[in-house]
Amino acid sequence: MISSAIVFSALELGCIYALVALALFLSFRVLNIADMTTDGAFTLGCAVSATFAVAGHPILGLPAAMLAGACAGSVTAFLQTKLQIPSILAGIITNTGLYTVNLAVMGFSSNVNMMKAATVFSMVQPLFGKTFYKLIPVAILTACVGILLALFLKTRLGLSIRATGDNPDMVRASSINTGFTITVGLCVSNSLTALSGAVLAQYQKTADINLGTGMVIIGLASLIIGETLLPKGKIWLKILGAVLGSVVYRFIIAIALRMDLPSECLKLISATIVALAIGLPAIKSSLKPATAKGGK
Repeated sequence: MISSAIVFSALELGCIYALVALALFLSFRVLNIADMTTDGAFTLGCAVSATFAVAGHPILGLPAAMLAGACAGSVTAFLQTKLQIPSILAGIITNTGLYTVNLAVMGFSSNVNMMKAATVFSMVQPLFGKTFYKLIPVAILTACVGILLALFLKTRLGLSIRATGDNPDMVRASSINTGFTITVGLCVSNSLTALSGAVLAQYQKTADINLGTGMVIIGLASLIIGETLLPKGKIWLKILGAVLGSVVYRFIIAIALRMDLPSECLKLISATIVALAIGLPAIKSSLKPATAKGGK
């Protein structure tokens, strides 16, 4: 039986990781770019947030982490648009370089402990009580980010970014600078990823150099689960699906842990979920001829 503590933990983590799903929605679905900067940008957000919290500025750590993530995204965009490096390779290069940057931010230590430092959650605990002081802030934050992202994609710049992902040649013919739209898209995407890492670091009161490992898989799993659960529709529905998929994914992981599966298996479970979700259309199409023959 799943306890209330597990349910609250799944909801809280689901909201936090939903920011990564929203980031990948922007880069992977809207811009049609496989951005591999995600892992490093997530850890960068953790490192910046933890460093600011230890220094006594936990709230300031969140926008600082977003700014750092945007800088990481701009580097990837520069490699891709100015140096003509393929998007996947550009992300890998940035992600590799971020390992050293993240270590430097954490004072060349592999982890930062915040057990004695104030966090945004400890600051709002008197307001929301001991039960909801983590869930309510992350839920509000995720909802606000989702609404702002939906509104942003309906602006003129947002529509240009969407058009760049759909048909970059047509966008260039319309005198729109695709290099600029890609840069803005990747900066916003990685700032959301870094924000997720920043919130997680203060949520668990620790930052580790390996926290971002496999974050692309987790984000994709959440995104694809959401797309499976909700039908294709308007932007706000897709954003809602990404958030819902993240929460469902965390419940799947919670159930797996409840079944006493080793924590080392979680990455394999994530990869399996992504593979099955992506391959589901092909599996369905391969079963249709067999079903049709059986019916005849």
